[in-house]
Amino acid sequence: MKYQVVNIKDKLGLFNEQWSPKVIAEMNDYQLKVVKIQGEFVWHDHKDTDETFIVLEGSLRIDFRDGYVSLSEGELYVVPKGTEHKPYAEDEAKVLLIEPRGVVNTGDEAGSQTAENDVWI
Repeated sequence: MKYQVVNIKDKLGLFNEQWSPKVIAEMNDYQLKVVKIQGEFVWHDHKDTDETFIVLEGSLRIDFRDGYVSLSEGELYVVPKGTEHKPYAEDEAKVLLIEPRGVVNTGDEAGSQTAENDVWI
């Protein structure tokens, strides 16, 4: 068996696009994805699953219809399934997402920010 570590910083250096999650590992049916974000995303939810945001670099705000959470480097937040939310980053933030395989980044809100799913780097 070949044992190989995943260097998250190296993986983040392989792409520049915003709002386009890239899969770097899988654990059971869950994918770990890195994403670079800046500006506003669309309001959306994931009806069948929670979504974990872990801020690796920068800061991130996740807006909800009745409030928001602000995350700094090294902090995480789990958005409960079915909760409408809208991520926002003033300056570029680098984030690790944990969610089940097959989750579309915009939920059912298809549009210009919908990324191709299951893209590995």
